[in-house]
Amino acid sequence: MAKHDPDLSLLFHALADPTRRSIMTRLSEAPARVTDLAGPTGLRLPTVMRHLSVLEEAGLVATSKDGRVRTCAIVPEALAPVRTWLDEQRAIWDARLDRLDAFVMTMMREPPT
Repeated sequence: MAKHDPDLSLLFHALADPTRRSIMTRLSEAPARVTDLAGPTGLRLPTVMRHLSVLEEAGLVATSKDGRVRTCAIVPEALAPVRTWLDEQRAIWDARLDRLDAFVMTMMREPPT
């Protein structure tokens, strides 16, 4: 059975929603106020706050409050486990495809019987 990493599952869950990915894309440019993040989504502020709480729980976003203004910033290093997992998967599939290529090339060189 494959290893189960709850942190990785939490990260993929947070990134699974297109609204949250859109928020992450916006925050990759610069920190932003919650109201600025809510505008382009067309969602009400409480809904955006729920999306932000999922991102914050996964460690992808950090928020700070100055008076009544809540500002969000991306935490890029939080994506490291996702990158590591994807790199491992790429290596596995590259090795499998290399073996398949070698097998096909061997079959093509052998004369039919």
